[in-house]
Amino acid sequence: MNAHRFILQPYKGIGSRHSCPACHKKRCFSRYIDTEKQITFPDDVGRCDHEQSCGYHLTPKEYFERNPQAKSLHCDFSTPSALRAKPTEPRKPTSFIAAETVSQTLHGYEKNNLFLFLRSNFGAEDALRLMKDYRVGTSKHWPGSCVFWQTDTDGNVRTGKVMLYNADTGKRVKEPFNHVTWVHSLLRLPDFNLRQCFFGEHLLPMNRGKPVAIVESEKTALVATYYLPEYVWLATGGKNGCFNADALRVLKGRQVILYPDIGATDQWQQKLSLLRKLCIEASLFNFLEEVATDHERTAGLDIADYLLQIEPDQAVLQAMIKKNPMLQKLIDDLQLTLVSVGRYDPDTDAINKTSTPSKQ
Repeated sequence: MNAHRFILQPYKGIGSRHSCPACHKKRCFSRYIDTEKQITFPDDVGRCDHEQSCGYHLTPKEYFERNPQAKSLHCDFSTPSALRAKPTEPRKPTSFIAAETVSQTLHGYEKNNLFLFLRSNFGAEDALRLMKDYRVGTSKHWPGSCVFWQTDTDGNVRTGKVMLYNADTGKRVKEPFNHVTWVHSLLRLPDFNLRQCFFGEHLLPMNRGKPVAIVESEKTALVATYYLPEYVWLATGGKNGCFNADALRVLKGRQVILYPDIGATDQWQQKLSLLRKLCIEASLFNFLEEVATDHERTAGLDIADYLLQIEPDQAVLQAMIKKNPMLQKLIDDLQLTLVSVGRYDPDTDAINKTSTPSKQ
């Protein structure tokens, strides 16, 4: 009898291999299955075969640690039912990245593609402020890449996500592979016990009076902070990300608004029940999903793509609103005092702009 209840699905043809949720390559992702056929895991619980270029691996153990509400439905998850006599092991302490490692990355922004993109849109002073406030680092892993450090409310760094962006478009570099990896994986730290937190979480204690806005992308949190500083913008780092009871506890007593990417609204709608069970006042902004065009859905745009259209030309703004009423609704709902001239071009997957945005 197999001593492990949860195993990677054995290879049974190409139908047993799937697209990786991190690098998005096809037929390289093995999902975990329950040999007792009682539990069905989400599609992102598994391992990518591309260990060097991707390295994504979400185990059942990590899934249950992030989602204790799922674990509470069952009495044990480590072994088959015949072996469930062992006492519960104490919870392992959370591992952290050394402060010295983090500080070594908080410079060199002239070689950081994300900073160069923010600078071209917001100016050097505001771009640097955003990078410093959110403690975004510069990585040498790929030339031009950045590090999104996950710093908790106590100032401890849980891990860092290394990503590469195009300095001109601000889009992630996904060819010839998706350029994303994790610092704790690159450092090969022994017995590293990862418990993710929100990107930007360290800003909560110093902004107690502000409502919290949650998005998926770290870059989106930076862009949205520039336009809407009346919110504390946090990023989950993925569709599931930090949507678990352990990570969400830092939001107790806060007013929370979820801003899902187009295409993820239904999935995030389901997260509201978990937030409310934790007595967290939460709502969801779903207007983008309701009125998105086919091109915008295919591109998977989020609120940052629309905010980056904000420009100081009222005449062009009115022409854009006539073409895309979503912008007026977005401006009204978010009480923006800015105006816009950008236009999404589905052929280039970019926002075409004519001048630098400014806040009023």
